[in-house]
Amino acid sequence: MKQRLSRSRASRGAAVLLAAGLAVTGLAACSGSDDGGGGAAAEEVGPEGVDDGTTLTMWTRAPLERQARQLVEAYNASHENQVQLEIVPNDDMEGKVGGAATNDELPDLLAGDVVRLPYWVENGLFTDISENIEGLEFADDISQGHVDAGTSSDGAQHTVPFVIDLSVMVWNKALYAEAGLDPEQGPTTLAEFEEHAKAVAALGRPGVSGTYFGGNCGGCGVFTWFPFVWASGEEVLSEDGTESLMAGDAAQEVYATYARLQEAGAIGAGSREETGATWTAPFSNGEVGVMQYPNTAVAAAIEAGIDVGVTPIPGVDGGQSTFLGGDAMGISKDSENVAQAWNFLAWMLSDETQLEVIAKAGDVPGRISLLENEYASADPIALTMNKVVEEGRTPVAPYFAEAFNASGSPWVTLFRNAVFEGSDSVAEDNAAITEILAQ
Repeated sequence: MKQRLSRSRASRGAAVLLAAGLAVTGLAACSGSDDGGGGAAAEEVGPEGVDDGTTLTMWTRAPLERQARQLVEAYNASHENQVQLEIVPNDDMEGKVGGAATNDELPDLLAGDVVRLPYWVENGLFTDISENIEGLEFADDISQGHVDAGTSSDGAQHTVPFVIDLSVMVWNKALYAEAGLDPEQGPTTLAEFEEHAKAVAALGRPGVSGTYFGGNCGGCGVFTWFPFVWASGEEVLSEDGTESLMAGDAAQEVYATYARLQEAGAIGAGSREETGATWTAPFSNGEVGVMQYPNTAVAAAIEAGIDVGVTPIPGVDGGQSTFLGGDAMGISKDSENVAQAWNFLAWMLSDETQLEVIAKAGDVPGRISLLENEYASADPIALTMNKVVEEGRTPVAPYFAEAFNASGSPWVTLFRNAVFEGSDSVAEDNAAITEILAQ
C-alpha cells in the first residue's frame, strides 16, 4: 500500500513557539546517521518501514523512563536500527522541545504528554503518518485516545500510543476492614466514595486520612476528577476544545463532595499544598483509605506492602471511566530518517511487542483486542485496569495545558476556591478557563 510521510506545517511551528515565549535551551539533539531509506520518497516506505542500521534519536519524559527503556532495549536487541534514548526531566521537556523546534533539531522520535500533544501538533512539530497508521492491518484496534491527541484540526494523524497511564480508584483493604467496610468492595458511586473516606477518617489514627488529592496540582485534578464527570454521562470540554464545561451538574457535585470531606477533616493534611510532586506517596505509605491513583504507581504501592483494591472511577450515580493519560509518540518534523522511525513505531504496535514487552511488564497495551491477555489474566488488578481502557477518555484542546495543568491555572483556582475556600465562584472561574481555551 502506498504510504505517505509528509511534513506538517513545520515552518509555522518555530514561529509560533517563539511567539509563545518557550525557552530556547540549546540542548537539542541531532538526527542520527542516514544510511539510506530515511530520505526515500514517501511511496517507497513499506508498512514496516526500513531497518538498515540507522541510528535514531528519541526523547521521552522522565516519569516514563522504565517503560521507554524496556521498549528501546527490546528494539535494539532485535533490529539493525539502533535507538539512542534521551530521558528528559519532566519540567525541562517544554523548554527543550521549544528550543529544538525553533532550530530544526528535534529528535527522530518524540514522545509527549497527551494533553500537551495537541499544542505541539497544532504548531507542526510532527510528521503526518495518517496513511501509515491506516495501512496497518490492526489500525482500528489501536487505542484511539492517543491517536486523537495527535490528530490535527484537518484530520491528519501524527501519533500512536507509547505509554498508557490510567486513573483508577484504589483503596487500602486493611484500613477498610478496620473501619468496618467490605475490604473487597470499592466505591461504585461518588456518594460511596465520600462514605468510605469518612469511615476511614473516623478511625482517628494519627497520620491516616480518609482520602488525599493534589490540591494545588492542575494535572492531578484533571487526571483524577474528569472521570467522575465522564462516568456521570457529562462532558468536560466542548467538542472543539474551546469551551470548559466544568461548571456542569456532575462537576458541581464533585466539588461539593470534596468540600464536605474537607469540612469533615477526611482529606489528608498535605493535600491543600500538594503540587503533584508527592501526591501518590501517602497512599503507598499506608496513610490513605481511598483515592484516585495512576495505574503505573499501583505496583509500587503493592511492593511497599499495601493490600490494594482497584476499581474504575465511578460517576455521581454509577457508571465508570478513566483518564487515558500517558504519552503518545510520533516522528518529528526534523527527522531525516522517517522510514526508519516508522519501523520503530510499527514494531511497537505489533502483537508481539504489545504482549511480550508491554503486557509482560504489567503495563497496559495500546491495542484494544490485546487488553485481555495471559499476563493480565494472571493478575486480577491488571485485568481490572486493562478493562477500563475501553471506558477511557482523553481531552483534546490546543491550550489545555495553559488552562488546566499550569501552575496557578484558572482550573486550579476553581477547585481550590470550591473545596478549600467555600466560595461560590465556579461559574466565574470556569469562564476564565474558557477564555484561555478559546484564545
